[in-house]
Amino acid sequence: MIDFKDVSVSFGKFTVLSDINFHVNKGDFLHIVGPNGSGKSTLIKLLVGLLKPTKGDIKIKDVPMGYLPQKLNTKAFFPMTVKEVIYSGFRKQTLLPSKKDCKTIKDWLDLMEIPKLLNESMQYLSGGQQQRVFLIRALISEPELLILDEPTSALDPSFREKFYKLLYQMQKEHQTTIIHVTHDLTDAVKENCLTMYVDSKIKFFGSYEQYHDFEHKECSHA
Repeated sequence: MIDFKDVSVSFGKFTVLSDINFHVNKGDFLHIVGPNGSGKSTLIKLLVGLLKPTKGDIKIKDVPMGYLPQKLNTKAFFPMTVKEVIYSGFRKQTLLPSKKDCKTIKDWLDLMEIPKLLNESMQYLSGGQQQRVFLIRALISEPELLILDEPTSALDPSFREKFYKLLYQMQKEHQTTIIHVTHDLTDAVKENCLTMYVDSKIKFFGSYEQYHDFEHKECSHA
């Protein structure tokens, strides 16, 4: 699904990412972690095509993609309603959503526990509500590749567990390939997922179980 070979990104004399090499197969769930300023968001921008590498080669299978950026800019959608924002995530759109499309949107709002927000303006929603709306927009077309940059930063802790269960359900039932950037793996991890630790270079890439050993060694050397 994804193949990075000797990828580097530089801005002038400053190198953000250096010699990035990794491979992700269809149906993999990859968690990307690392300190602030480590290049995680730059890596995501490479994945979604917002940035080109200074050197190296990136191959990504041409499949439907869902993307949730780290910073949500609601001004870009002003004065759109929740329904309009979500509908913009459909693969096929008409001038007005059909009854079937509206039912799909309502079902997702129920799933995300914000059923009464259908016709509300985005500008009046809380940060957590906005994030749930943009999550629906990223998920509603059932993409084959889903890229999430800190998707739970504004979500209530009580809802995060439910959200991650939904992601793993998508992975299991639809073989969705999921790339997930996070600062906290506590709620997110499950067996058979991959973990990448980035700090300008890839310091670790492997199973979550192996990542525990890596963390222990890093702490011992600190």
